[in-house]
Amino acid sequence: MATVQYQGTGRRKNAVARVRLVPGNGQVIINGRDVQEYFNFETLRREVKRPLDLTGTLGKFDVIAKVHGGGYTGQAGALRHGISRALIKSDAELRGALKKEGFLTRDSRMKERKKYGLKAARRAPQFSKR
Repeated sequence: MATVQYQGTGRRKNAVARVRLVPGNGQVIINGRDVQEYFNFETLRREVKRPLDLTGTLGKFDVIAKVHGGGYTGQAGALRHGISRALIKSDAELRGALKKEGFLTRDSRMKERKKYGLKAARRAPQFSKR
């Protein structure tokens, strides 16, 4: 018999996280490594677990995630977004609490593209009168 699992995709900047929630004891595994091993900073570990803390489901689900792209802060934000989306699939009544905290909003800030004639996105070549 297959176990019940809930899936969610989270994105932030260039990071994409594919998250699965499986009934378990609260273990968080990212790219085959434990969250303690994957993220060096306690703030990022806390950020990943915030949706589970908020909804009171911290010990109920194991989080199995694959993350790629971006930096570690963007990946933590993408994980938070993906976990929040998966939690809604598990219980639709959690939506209000997650939405109020802003966990369901996709952070759309991205790096601006470089334009032709410029040195960077907005940086123009130095001006000289002569």
